[in-house]
Amino acid sequence: MEVTKETDHRISLIAQIVRIVAIAMAVFQIYTAQFGLFSALVQRSIHLAFACTLVFLIYPLSKRFAGAYSWRLRMIDWGLAAVAITTLIHLAMTYKTLAMRGGEASTADLWLGGILLLLVLECTRRLMGPALPIITLIAILYTLIGDRIPGMWGHFPIDHEQFISYQYLTTEGLFGIPLGVSASFIFVFIMFGAFLVSSGTGEFFIKFSNALAGHFRGGPAKVAVVSSGFFGTISGSAVANVVSTGSFTIPLMKKIGYRGVFAGAVESVSSTGGQFMPPVMGAGAFIMADMLGVGYLEVVKAAILPGVLYFLALFWMVHMEALKLGLRGLNREELPPLWATIKAGGHLMIPAFLLIGFLIMGYSPMKAGLWAIISVWGVSAIRKATRMGFRAVLNAMEKGATGCLEVALACACAGIVIGCVTQTGLGLKFSGLIIDAAGGNLILSLIFVMFASIILGMGLTTSAAYILTVILGGPVLIELGVNPLAAHMFVFYYACLSTVTPPVALASFAGAAIAGSKPFATGFESMRLAAVAYLVPYFFVFSPELIWKGSLGAIGLAAFSATIGTIALGSGLMGYLVDRLNWIFRLLLLAAGVALIQPGLWSDIFGVIVLGGLAFYQRRHGRKTVAADTVTM
Repeated sequence: MEVTKETDHRISLIAQIVRIVAIAMAVFQIYTAQFGLFSALVQRSIHLAFACTLVFLIYPLSKRFAGAYSWRLRMIDWGLAAVAITTLIHLAMTYKTLAMRGGEASTADLWLGGILLLLVLECTRRLMGPALPIITLIAILYTLIGDRIPGMWGHFPIDHEQFISYQYLTTEGLFGIPLGVSASFIFVFIMFGAFLVSSGTGEFFIKFSNALAGHFRGGPAKVAVVSSGFFGTISGSAVANVVSTGSFTIPLMKKIGYRGVFAGAVESVSSTGGQFMPPVMGAGAFIMADMLGVGYLEVVKAAILPGVLYFLALFWMVHMEALKLGLRGLNREELPPLWATIKAGGHLMIPAFLLIGFLIMGYSPMKAGLWAIISVWGVSAIRKATRMGFRAVLNAMEKGATGCLEVALACACAGIVIGCVTQTGLGLKFSGLIIDAAGGNLILSLIFVMFASIILGMGLTTSAAYILTVILGGPVLIELGVNPLAAHMFVFYYACLSTVTPPVALASFAGAAIAGSKPFATGFESMRLAAVAYLVPYFFVFSPELIWKGSLGAIGLAAFSATIGTIALGSGLMGYLVDRLNWIFRLLLLAAGVALIQPGLWSDIFGVIVLGGLAFYQRRHGRKTVAADTVTM
């Protein structure tokens, strides 16, 4: 018993230290959000110091030790955390003298920089598994020994001193744009999400969605679409969305008659869709705006129509499946009353609208996020049941800090890879190689970049997948004449879709685990439900009206035809329109859907004729069948 008590005491002590460090990190980020960022190297190094410390304190050396972690191993973690802090505080304290000596690295700089790179890789491995560290190690090895590779893939010699100096002492490598975005915008919005969850907004989303759509045909599936879409946009992880909302929605979908595979797929596709649905887009909007050098609202505007089309198509396919299976919704008695739900928790939606309002008024994303956080605390006080006390605020700050770790370390590794790409000149060579391989053909180049985005995204967070792919694939598309915003959106979409695309479909596998269905079957069902998202990026590359580029008339017409196109495409994929469809009709509807989503007068006319003709034929044929059955009776 004494051993158990001692162990419990140690665990409690570590938990308290983690809590203190996490809250200190949140205080630092809040301070800089209000009073201004420090210089780039200082801001980013302190942010990374907090992140590395928390990773070493929270995550064990190996999952095998998660249940029984010896004190000796724990001391190693404390030592690694201390070394990480030393390497980063050294940089923050000496950045001025570094500038005075023209950026020339000292022996201490080289040793500390080399150690820090290894520690960042270890933190990322503990936190996210081996995939991203392996990619980063390959990039490092290419930088150090790539001069020995003959032909176009080779580069000029780079020794370890040049490499470490570039990565550690400049803002072109480890401390580049990705970590800069994490240390400023992303943290604030992750903490905003943590405050929303602590105030009960997540529970309100689910209750509100149930009250709104639970009684319709296939109601729980529609609830999953709405609630996961709401929750997903403020979260940076599709898998976290599935686990958070899926534990409630998936059992309800199965209860009313949906197959387990379909239920898991609906939840995973809905949660993934939140990643590219404005206003927050799982922090992707802020990274994209920073990398493109455009306003945040420009990115949000471009993401609105594709995001709406995605959720409209998913909602329609859920409805078609319910009609095909003859499903009903939940009984009214099983659902919370709509107005009572709004009355009890509707005020919790105010901060989301305030956030959008702040951004429209021209506040910087950091300031807008900060005041949105403050508004969550203020608005929650309107009702006693949702009021956030001091302890709840501290809990939200802690969750915000620990919730940003994946993004922070992913951005750090992405910065290392970007540094390797720029220092070796691989980015320019990659563009040339892809263009040569595609023979200068834009369609082939898009296909190559699509596969690269999906493959690089497997097992990574959306932000990391997007950053890694866009530094290689983005310049290829831009060089071929694609609008830069369209090029970045193209890459971002497929980086998001990697979470539902087998063989490493993490969001689909999480949904399958809750649904008790086969993982790969759920993954392929997810691909079917997300079909619109696989197609739309090609269309907005060739017809940028879908990302709000062009005259209002052209944008309106493109939005209207694409909306009808998603209905045709969804019915073709699900095999149901007015009645069940045979394979010929399904193929016709798929062709009509693609034609309608692609802006163009003649393609729209073809799509409308096919969709309208099949609906009319099925309705008339159905009436004749009913009349014949009546006569027979």
